Amino acid sequence: MKIGVVSPASLGNPDMVAPASAFAAVAYPEIDLVFHPQCFAVDGHFAGSDALRASAFLEFANDASFDAIWFGRGGYGSNRILAEAIPKLGPAARHKAYVGYSDMGFLLAALYARRIGRPTHGPMVTDINRTKGDETVARTLGWLARGDRQGLEPGLGGKPSVCLNLSILTAIIGTPWLPDLKNHVLIVEEVSEAMYAIDRMLFHMANATQLRGIAGVRLGAVTAIKPNEPEWGETLEYMMTRWCGEMGVPYLGRAEVGHSQANHVVPFGMI
Repeated sequence: MKIGVVSPASLGNPDMVAPASAFAAVAYPEIDLVFHPQCFAVDGHFAGSDALRASAFLEFANDASFDAIWFGRGGYGSNRILAEAIPKLGPAARHKAYVGYSDMGFLLAALYARRIGRPTHGPMVTDINRTKGDETVARTLGWLARGDRQGLEPGLGGKPSVCLNLSILTAIIGTPWLPDLKNHVLIVEEVSEAMYAIDRMLFHMANATQLRGIAGVRLGAVTAIKPNEPEWGETLEYMMTRWCGEMGVPYLGRAEVGHSQANHVVPFGMI
């Protein structure tokens, strides 16, 4: 299985290459892991210019020799290449899996909206550098190479699911990049936000007309919460119950996804 690695957003992490390649070679010898040179380009905040990042993504996505695209890392910036890249995806792009999370939600959502390939929320290459990072990336590689279901989020099943950062979700509401999520379970997670900002995003989610008809909402990890002055005073569970009630959909509890070692795989749609 040939897996191409690109970084459509923030600066890549060269320290991810050796451990990820070594782990894949030993644990998944059937995988040929190929890093695009763009992963290590530098243009201010980004892993190369918008044009370079779009070109690299298109090069690997439209190459029929690749079975999957595995995103190197998130950060910010994949939204800036959507208009350039998505319309240029050809037939070969429709037969691949695309795996990432965080900022990569922009691309995963856009792909799913157009039913291109198999968009999947899951650990990225850079997660190899977490504590027990081999266990983390094994969830992605096992799913891609062997269809191993042990790395799937345990609560999946029954209805199609989609998993996104709240910040990514709220950014694409009202745009053509948001998929039709009727009858889907929407899983959300977040990182590095204050509680008031999370509440504001939940308000946006609850009142978005494009999300009418979803089957319910689950909450993944909310990590690295920024201090709130004064103290916020509400729990995440209370906030989720309140806004799901206003949305008119059930709050379906927690999910094992997010910016942590415990991040699990969520294929968009049915598994």
